[in-house]
Amino acid sequence: MKKIATLAAATIGAASLLVGPATPAHAAAPYWNKTKKCEQKDWDDRVIPTRVGNHELGWNHFSGKHNIKKCKVVNGPLNGKPDKVNGARLEYWGYAINGGRQVKIVVIVQYARKTSDGRYDAGRGNKIGVITAYCANVPRNKCPNWVNQ
Repeated sequence: MKKIATLAAATIGAASLLVGPATPAHAAAPYWNKTKKCEQKDWDDRVIPTRVGNHELGWNHFSGKHNIKKCKVVNGPLNGKPDKVNGARLEYWGYAINGGRQVKIVVIVQYARKTSDGRYDAGRGNKIGVITAYCANVPRNKCPNWVNQ
Protein backbone atom coordinates (compact mmCIF):
# COMPACT_ATOMS: atom_id res chain seq x y z
CA MET A 1 0.00 0.00 0.00
CA LYS A 2 2.83 2.37 0.85
CA LYS A 3 4.37 1.80 -2.61
CA ILE A 4 1.12 2.79 -4.35
CA ALA A 5 0.84 6.03 -2.35
CA THR A 6 4.45 6.92 -3.12
CA LEU A 7 3.97 6.14 -6.83
CA ALA A 8 0.78 8.23 -6.96
CA ALA A 9 2.50 11.19 -5.30
CA ALA A 10 5.42 10.96 -7.73
CA THR A 11 3.02 10.81 -10.71
CA ILE A 12 1.08 13.87 -9.52
CA GLY A 13 4.33 15.77 -8.93
CA ALA A 14 5.63 14.91 -12.41
CA ALA A 15 2.32 15.90 -14.01
CA SER A 16 2.41 19.30 -12.33
CA LEU A 17 5.92 19.87 -13.68
CA LEU A 18 4.77 19.06 -17.21
CA VAL A 19 1.76 21.36 -17.04
CA GLY A 20 3.63 24.13 -15.26
CA PRO A 21 2.31 26.82 -13.01
CA ALA A 22 -0.72 28.80 -14.05
CA THR A 23 0.32 32.07 -15.68
CA PRO A 24 -1.82 35.16 -15.79
CA ALA A 25 -3.21 36.00 -19.20
CA HIS A 26 -1.62 39.13 -20.65
CA ALA A 27 -3.88 41.61 -22.33
CA ALA A 28 -3.21 41.93 -26.03
CA ALA A 29 -1.37 45.07 -27.12
CA PRO A 30 -3.85 47.73 -28.18
CA TYR A 31 -4.36 48.24 -31.89
CA TRP A 32 -2.63 51.27 -33.38
CA ASN A 33 -1.91 52.28 -36.94
CA LYS A 34 1.87 52.50 -37.48
CA THR A 35 1.51 54.29 -40.82
CA LYS A 36 3.47 57.57 -40.95
CA LYS A 37 1.34 60.67 -41.37
CA CYS A 38 4.27 63.13 -41.13
CA GLU A 39 8.02 62.95 -40.58
CA GLN A 40 10.57 65.56 -39.50
CA LYS A 41 14.31 65.51 -38.85
CA ASP A 42 15.46 67.45 -35.80
CA TRP A 43 18.77 69.33 -35.49
CA ASP A 44 20.43 66.25 -33.95
CA ASP A 45 19.54 64.22 -37.11
CA ARG A 46 16.78 62.22 -35.40
CA VAL A 47 14.11 61.29 -37.94
CA ILE A 48 10.86 61.57 -36.00
CA PRO A 49 7.68 60.05 -37.40
CA THR A 50 4.18 61.14 -36.56
CA ARG A 51 2.17 57.95 -36.91
CA VAL A 52 -1.58 57.69 -37.44
CA GLY A 53 -1.79 55.92 -34.07
CA ASN A 54 -5.07 55.57 -32.19
CA HIS A 55 -7.07 57.40 -29.50
CA GLU A 56 -4.13 57.17 -27.04
CA LEU A 57 -1.17 58.28 -29.13
CA GLY A 58 -0.23 59.73 -32.48
CA TRP A 59 -2.21 61.74 -35.01
CA ASN A 60 -5.60 60.20 -34.19
CA HIS A 61 -5.11 61.18 -30.54
CA PHE A 62 -4.06 64.80 -30.80
CA SER A 63 -5.81 65.86 -34.01
CA GLY A 64 -9.17 65.52 -32.33
CA LYS A 65 -8.48 66.13 -28.67
CA HIS A 66 -6.01 68.99 -29.16
CA ASN A 67 -7.26 70.36 -32.51
CA ILE A 68 -4.01 70.02 -34.47
CA LYS A 69 -4.91 69.28 -38.07
CA LYS A 70 -1.74 70.10 -40.04
CA CYS A 71 1.67 68.41 -40.12
CA LYS A 72 3.37 71.82 -40.12
CA VAL A 73 2.05 72.49 -36.59
CA VAL A 74 3.84 69.34 -35.33
CA ASN A 75 6.90 69.60 -37.58
CA GLY A 76 7.66 73.20 -36.60
CA PRO A 77 8.73 72.43 -33.02
CA LEU A 78 10.48 69.21 -34.17
CA ASN A 79 12.68 71.27 -36.48
CA GLY A 80 15.03 72.15 -33.63
CA LYS A 81 16.60 70.58 -30.57
CA PRO A 82 14.59 68.97 -27.75
CA ASP A 83 13.74 71.40 -24.96
CA LYS A 84 13.48 68.59 -22.39
CA VAL A 85 15.04 65.13 -22.43
CA ASN A 86 14.16 62.29 -20.09
CA GLY A 87 15.70 59.11 -21.52
CA ALA A 88 13.81 58.30 -24.73
CA ARG A 89 11.11 60.88 -23.94
CA LEU A 90 11.81 64.11 -25.79
CA GLU A 91 9.81 67.32 -25.52
CA TYR A 92 9.94 69.99 -28.21
CA TRP A 93 8.49 73.49 -27.92
CA GLY A 94 7.52 75.90 -30.63
CA TYR A 95 5.16 78.82 -31.18
CA ALA A 96 2.32 79.39 -33.61
CA ILE A 97 1.93 83.08 -34.42
CA ASN A 98 -0.90 84.66 -36.38
CA GLY A 99 -1.19 88.43 -36.37
CA GLY A 100 -1.02 89.52 -32.73
CA ARG A 101 -1.94 86.03 -31.48
CA GLN A 102 0.62 83.54 -30.20
CA VAL A 103 0.35 80.10 -28.61
CA LYS A 104 3.00 77.63 -27.42
CA ILE A 105 2.99 74.22 -29.14
CA VAL A 106 4.37 71.25 -27.18
CA VAL A 107 5.26 68.01 -28.97
CA ILE A 108 6.05 64.88 -26.94
CA VAL A 109 8.13 62.18 -28.65
CA GLN A 110 9.05 58.64 -27.64
CA TYR A 111 12.33 58.15 -29.51
CA ALA A 112 12.48 54.40 -28.95
CA ARG A 113 11.04 51.23 -30.42
CA LYS A 114 8.55 50.85 -27.54
CA THR A 115 6.55 53.17 -25.34
CA SER A 116 7.79 53.53 -21.77
CA ASP A 117 5.01 51.23 -20.50
CA GLY A 118 5.82 48.63 -23.18
CA ARG A 119 2.25 48.55 -24.54
CA TYR A 120 3.18 49.81 -28.01
CA ASP A 121 5.96 48.56 -30.27
CA ALA A 122 6.94 50.24 -33.55
CA GLY A 123 8.87 47.19 -34.73
CA ARG A 124 12.55 46.45 -35.24
CA GLY A 125 14.49 49.47 -36.47
CA ASN A 126 11.57 51.90 -35.98
CA LYS A 127 10.69 54.57 -33.44
CA ILE A 128 7.30 55.25 -31.87
CA GLY A 129 7.67 58.95 -32.67
CA VAL A 130 5.15 61.62 -31.71
CA ILE A 131 2.97 60.57 -28.78
CA THR A 132 1.02 63.81 -28.55
CA ALA A 133 1.07 67.48 -29.45
CA TYR A 134 -0.94 70.27 -27.86
CA CYS A 135 -1.21 73.98 -27.21
CA ALA A 136 -0.03 74.96 -23.74
CA ASN A 137 -1.77 77.44 -21.45
CA VAL A 138 -5.14 77.25 -23.19
CA PRO A 139 -8.30 75.50 -21.92
CA ARG A 140 -8.02 71.69 -22.19
CA ASN A 141 -4.73 72.19 -24.13
CA LYS A 142 -6.93 72.52 -27.23
CA CYS A 143 -5.40 74.68 -29.96
CA PRO A 144 -7.42 77.55 -31.40
CA ASN A 145 -8.63 77.02 -34.97
CA TRP A 146 -6.28 79.68 -36.36
CA VAL A 147 -3.28 77.45 -35.58
CA ASN A 148 -4.28 75.21 -38.51
CA GLN A 149 -4.42 78.01 -41.10
